[in-house]
Amino acid sequence: MRPQGWDMHRHTQCSRAFRTATGTLALAAVLASTAGCKEMRIRVDDDKGGGHTAAAPRTALPTTPAAPPSSRTAKPPAAKPTHAAPKPVLAPGARSERVRDLQARLRQVKHFDRNPTGYYGSVTAAAVSDFQRAQGLPRTGTVDAATLSALRVRTHPPTRSELYPPTARPVAAPDKRCLTGRVICISKKSDTLAWMVDGKVVSAMDVRFGSQYSPTREGTFAITFKSRHHVSTIYDSPMPYAMFFSGGQAIHYSSDFAARGYSGASHGCVNVRDKDKIATLFQQVEPGTKVVIYK
Repeated sequence: MRPQGWDMHRHTQCSRAFRTATGTLALAAVLASTAGCKEMRIRVDDDKGGGHTAAAPRTALPTTPAAPPSSRTAKPPAAKPTHAAPKPVLAPGARSERVRDLQARLRQVKHFDRNPTGYYGSVTAAAVSDFQRAQGLPRTGTVDAATLSALRVRTHPPTRSELYPPTARPVAAPDKRCLTGRVICISKKSDTLAWMVDGKVVSAMDVRFGSQYSPTREGTFAITFKSRHHVSTIYDSPMPYAMFFSGGQAIHYSSDFAARGYSGASHGCVNVRDKDKIATLFQQVEPGTKVVIYK
């Protein structure tokens, strides 16, 4: 039984209002969940006749921050022009009188401790590099205009004796075995070789001998054979103008002796440092010529 006074029309309106309100609340919940945790206010107006409206505040759409203006790609800095290395005036491998002048000047300023040879080898390159270091110049080991200018300012033009140091020490009194005939008379006391004919000195030249581990033999010998362009089969070193007198020991020109002087030694041979003098002697000496080596 329906209660008295039940009005079907009002019942229907109330049911619709209830369902509408419930839907509105559900919609509000959804909006609240998608609003980024922002508070949402819902207003429900219950007008006469059961009608209602639900209004939600307007929400601003999220704005995307404007992208900063794209910067133009910066141009790379212009490459600095590279300066070519100074052209060398003299370099390793050169052989000339200019090299001899260079070596003599380097010797004046105590950067080269050998006799000038006219050949630009590793020793000369090291001396040039050492001079460049002392002057604050790039250490190239080659001579450019700046290096040559700095060297000339600090030196004087080499004299003849500086370019071609004397290679004839005072000859010692000859041994009595050297006074007759044609004799190569070699003194270990004065480090000299005297080419003597009938007791007279025809020419003389400086010599050096073997070390204590390979001493040069003393005594009277004879030239066994000559070899103009000889190369040692033991040490693979050149022995120009070789004149053998005792086994593998010979009198010959030594470029090492010419460059280093008495700071070195031979392996038993008699080294000569004056190439012109030994070349002349080589032409005059024949196999069988007597050799006397004494202290």
